Parts: sequence; C-alpha cells; structure tokens
Amino acid sequence: RKPQVLCYMTKWSQKRPGAGRFSPEDIDPKLCTHVVYAFATLKDHKLAEADDKDEELYERVIALRDKNPDLKILLAIGGWAFGSTPFKELTNNVFRMNQFVYESIEFLRDYKFNGLDVDWEYPRGADDREAYVNLLRELRTAFEGEAKTSGEPRLLLAAAVPASFEAIAAGYDVPEISKYLDLINVMTYDFHGQWERTVGHNSPLFPLESATSYQKKLTVDYSAREWVKQGAPKEKLMIGMPTYGRSFELVNTTQFDIGAPASGGGTAGQFTNEAGFMSYYEICDFLQEENTTLVWDNEQQVPFAYRDNQWVGFDDERSLKTKIAWLKEEGFGGIMIWSVDMDDFRGRCGGGKYPLINAMKQELDGYKVKLEYTGPYESSAPIGQYTTKDPNEVKCDEEEGHISYHPDKNDCTHYWMCEGDRKHHMPCPLKLVFNPDQNVCDWPENVESCMQHTEAPPASKR
Repeated sequence: RKPQVLCYMTKWSQKRPGAGRFSPEDIDPKLCTHVVYAFATLKDHKLAEADDKDEELYERVIALRDKNPDLKILLAIGGWAFGSTPFKELTNNVFRMNQFVYESIEFLRDYKFNGLDVDWEYPRGADDREAYVNLLRELRTAFEGEAKTSGEPRLLLAAAVPASFEAIAAGYDVPEISKYLDLINVMTYDFHGQWERTVGHNSPLFPLESATSYQKKLTVDYSAREWVKQGAPKEKLMIGMPTYGRSFELVNTTQFDIGAPASGGGTAGQFTNEAGFMSYYEICDFLQEENTTLVWDNEQQVPFAYRDNQWVGFDDERSLKTKIAWLKEEGFGGIMIWSVDMDDFRGRCGGGKYPLINAMKQELDGYKVKLEYTGPYESSAPIGQYTTKDPNEVKCDEEEGHISYHPDKNDCTHYWMCEGDRKHHMPCPLKLVFNPDQNVCDWPENVESCMQHTEAPPASKR
C-alpha cells in the first residue's frame, strides 16, 4: 500500500497570536492521509471534550473529509501534559476500563471520527506494561465487534509511543501491542532539549562518531530499529518527523558545536511562546536575521543554526528528505508529523505553504509499503484466530526453475516439493514413506523416523 502520512493538529495552535494562529480550515485536506486531533481528555474515566470549544472544533476538523472522503480523522487522548496517572486509574479497574471502551465508541461515532489515538506518556513498570496491553486489547476487540454489528468501517486504533530504548524496555510489550494497533507512532524527536546543560539536536538521524555509546542510541535510526528488534512490524511503524526545533542559550558564544555548554532554553518564539522551542516558521525568521550562521551536520544529517548566544537544532527540507530516503530503504510504513500547525502553513518562508510536509510527500512519491505482518486481526488472517508460526512449515524460496524436496514432518507418507517459490504437497505411493536422505519414497523400515508406518504382522489364526 501507499505510505501513510499522519499529521497531528494541536488544539492549542488556534490560541497562538497573529500569524501563528492555526485553524482547522488551514489544513489542506489532501496534505495527509490521517489527521489526528490532539487532545481530548478523560472526565470520570470517560472520553470527553477538553473544553466547551471542542465540539465546534471537532466538527470543523471532520468537515475536511467533505473535500477528501479518503481522509481518516482520529481523536487523540492523553499527551505529555495529561500524564500517566489518569491512565493508571482508568486501567486498574476492569469495569471502569470496559465502560471507557464502550462509551468511547459512542463518542467517536457521534462526532464521526475514524478512530482513536492513545497517547499514554508513559507506561512504566510491570503493572503499567500489562495494563497498557489490556487497554489496547479491549479497544481493538470492541472496535472489531462494533464494526460487525454496525456495518460501519472499523474504527482505527493508533498509539503514540516513545523513541527512547529505555522507555520501550520499561513499559512496552511490543509483540503484544503490535497485534492490536493499526498505527504505531514513534516519537523520534525531543532527543535533546533545554532540560540538558549541553547543546544537542532535537532529532538526529544518525549519531556523531565521537558520541558516547549511550548518546549514539539517541537517534531516529537507532530508535526505529529498536522497535523492530523488539517485535514491531515495520509496516505499522510511523516514524515521527518534527516541524519544530529545540533551542539553547549558549554559555560562551565561541562554543556552538554539539556538546557545547548551555545555560538553558533559547529565547521563546514570538508565536509559540515557549523557551527552548521554535516552530519551523519561527526558525525561518531566525535564519533570515543578520549574522545567523546555518550549519549542516554531516554526521547527524540535520541542520542547526546560531546567532550570538542563541542556538537551534531543527529539521528542514533537506534533512526531512534524507530521513524519508532512509525510511524507504528501511521499509517503514509511513511518517507521523508533529505537528501540522508548526510547518510554514502560511508560506511565510518563501517555499510555498507546508514546505516541510510537501518535501516529505514528494520524496515518498512512488514508494510502496510491503505488508508482511500476520497478526490475529490482520485482514488476511481469519479474525480471532491466533496464527502461530508452524515450526514444521516448509518455505520455498529457491531461484526460478530450481526443484528441491523436503520431508513433511507431520506426515511421513507425504513430502513437499519446491519449484522456485511454489510449493506442492506430494503423496508417496501406498505403503511407502519419504526418505529425506535419498529424496525418494522408500520402505518405512529404511527411514528411522517413519518406522511406525510398517504394516503390523497379520493376526495369528487360532
């Protein structure tokens, strides 16, 4: 299938001043395959609007589908500010959790959302790990059931997950959650920021040669591979692409390389108004000012810029295209963008509207995602049946025209013949069994593992 382009839209972006103010109508309905509205909340352990403005906003976001019926619109619950506690409380009582699941379906259907995105930041420890799996399992099972009875397309289930290998190990049963999620959105950004006292890049693709072994793991490439290594199917992994940068105040204006001392976050952007943080359209302005130096980091494959004591590491068209080329090479399912409202949605920078997202889409053009995962809910597998790999299964992957023979470990009287990548199940003539040493059908007494097929002697006549 085509790669997915999943765009988060933040609720607070419409509260930004002036040119930073973003409304649902600013989204080009054909820009993304999925739009995720962040965030809804929990009230009395049930999915709910974050405030009384939300109802109208939901409707305006849903209206984007009028212009592009293929667009999928999901509602996200949770997020960094929401924290972990409400999810813990929700999941530690089965009755409460089931109620949440059923009321969520009703809530999503009433507003005509296409699915739910669970942003629990973050489950930690054995209890959370299990609770997280339970929550996703209950949601997916209920979504499957509801689709059967309502006849509507099934609601999608997505989750935003951490990039850090430590956070994955602490709270994620990867093979298990992979069964239930349609989309696994990996937050491959915020690797470094103003919480540290040295300068580091928000989202490096690769590490610096000189970095410590721990630092080398804080990259997009390492994190994505770690998810795969832990058992996530590549086709479900959406790699996080930031449309923002993280900034620092330098201690010494002559030291501006990665690792240079920093005293804190850089000056807040005029529109996003948060120290240590800048949207791409604010970075454009920073780049255009006198005496700003722009550097391409050839090892990390990302840019940074500095002026006086201000330093910002970010992504631009070049670095995002490089990341897409890497993503295609690795075979991932698509991209997740945080967030659509921080790209240059007005075209102020001079590269047209949404220069970053459009650059990525251009680079994704023509790329096809291989669908290989066979979980219990994948459309190729019968619903509800767990397809376990049969250890005795014979796989044929010979070159074209090549023929080979293999024993059927479950049945001595048959064998498998591989013809290129095609597989044939062949019977031996009556009373004979397959002899794998000779590649022929033989008498059972000549095949050690098949002696039980020797005919019993005729019963003695009395």
